[in-house]
Amino acid sequence: MAKDSSFDVVSEVDLQEVDNAYQQTAREITQRYDLKGSGATIELSKADRTVTVTAPADFVSRQIIDVLNSKLIKRGIDLTAVSWSAPVAASGGSVRVTGRIVEGIDQATAKQINRDIKDTKAKVKVTIDGDRLRVSSASKDALQGVISFLRDKDYGQPLQFTNYR
Repeated sequence: MAKDSSFDVVSEVDLQEVDNAYQQTAREITQRYDLKGSGATIELSKADRTVTVTAPADFVSRQIIDVLNSKLIKRGIDLTAVSWSAPVAASGGSVRVTGRIVEGIDQATAKQINRDIKDTKAKVKVTIDGDRLRVSSASKDALQGVISFLRDKDYGQPLQFTNYR
């Protein structure tokens, strides 16, 4: 019997690149004429994997999020890797928006990916292993088909394909 080939479906974010984008955004807040002196701040918590934007108005917070998004794109981070909450009123009439960095595939999304792969009727076997999925098959063409299928789908978070053997 032929040896099965496989790959892993994961959702990982390079926190160092997120930190670099955060540092550039914080520097731009202090230097950009329309944001300088506005009282807007941005904070990154690597332990909690959150980005918190505090601004005097919702409009300013959206500007800061746009600046951060542009820095993330330049650093190769997919924008679906950050899930932003709705603006919340903070003290002094300011607005606070929290972004959670999505990493790992949760069980509901993993089951949805598994169900979608099975619906394609490809001759592959999918195993859910914690926050990753292992897809294996005797045919490398079937695996390539699954990868292209998953690239076309949107699960609300970036997917990477690793350990292709």
